[in-house]
Amino acid sequence: MIKFSNVSKRYSDGTHAVNDLDLEIEDGEIFVLIGPSGCGKTTTLKMMNRLIDVTDGTIFVDGKEISNYDIHELRWEIGYVLQQIALFPHMTIEENIAVVPEMKKWGREKTRSRVDELLKMVGLDPVVYRTRKPDELSGGQQQRIGVARALAADPRLILMDEPFSALDPISREKLQDDILDLQRTIKKTIVFVTHDMQEALKLGDRICIMKEGKIVQVGTAQEIIESPANEFVKEFVGIEGRLDERVDLEPLVESSVGHDTSDSPVSAVSSLKLVLEALSRKDELPVEKDGQIIGMINRQKIVQHLAERMQERGQGL
Repeated sequence: MIKFSNVSKRYSDGTHAVNDLDLEIEDGEIFVLIGPSGCGKTTTLKMMNRLIDVTDGTIFVDGKEISNYDIHELRWEIGYVLQQIALFPHMTIEENIAVVPEMKKWGREKTRSRVDELLKMVGLDPVVYRTRKPDELSGGQQQRIGVARALAADPRLILMDEPFSALDPISREKLQDDILDLQRTIKKTIVFVTHDMQEALKLGDRICIMKEGKIVQVGTAQEIIESPANEFVKEFVGIEGRLDERVDLEPLVESSVGHDTSDSPVSAVSSLKLVLEALSRKDELPVEKDGQIIGMINRQKIVQHLAERMQERGQGL
């Protein structure tokens, strides 16, 4: 869906924010950009909706150069969620969500129906929240409205620039879970910028690690954990020596009710490497203890556990 071909961004002072980027982002995936401050991840994101112009090279969306799109139509078709969500303070929640549909001249009933649908989708009761103002909402609730607003005109692409970094840890983890749940329903292409490796491992179908305006490695969480491209990736991710550890999966399992438990189970005490290898072939697997299935395990739970363990031990996440 999105292709970068030899894309660079240079500023007038000679700074190379992005240098000769070649990248393809697939339909329907959560693609995470991560790296140290100043690595070019936010610049890369903003070039997709032409908030920042490309210096050299070309970006394609659905095979068409973004420079050939009408800039307003391009941005209407791309949802955008920021760290500071910037809801219009004088507007109600309904009016905030309806901004792009109204620009696209949707009818009143269609717009109202879409607002209610989106509020329900992000876990907020339309009857309660439709007429409230932004200052009546918590930070986490405002970010939910930001996500709803980004989805309002049903764009295929959503850009998210460190959207949860200003939130407290509990709200942040809840919204991460909500994005994963939402994505299973909406199947959008999401490009997500973060500086937090734990967040990247949890959310990303694929992760792009950047350094000094260049791509260092692109891959799934499993690929990056098991086969880091170089010492920088090893140090940045902090995974060396962790995969062979045997861990108790029981605290990580979810209920098996309504899930297919016919696949070969993994043991409740297993190495992370073994479990990740098994999950490379399945979205989730049953977990067995003393001959009984005790629940299901998925990739997100494993990589989140790994990230939390590395963070606890000061591995530089």
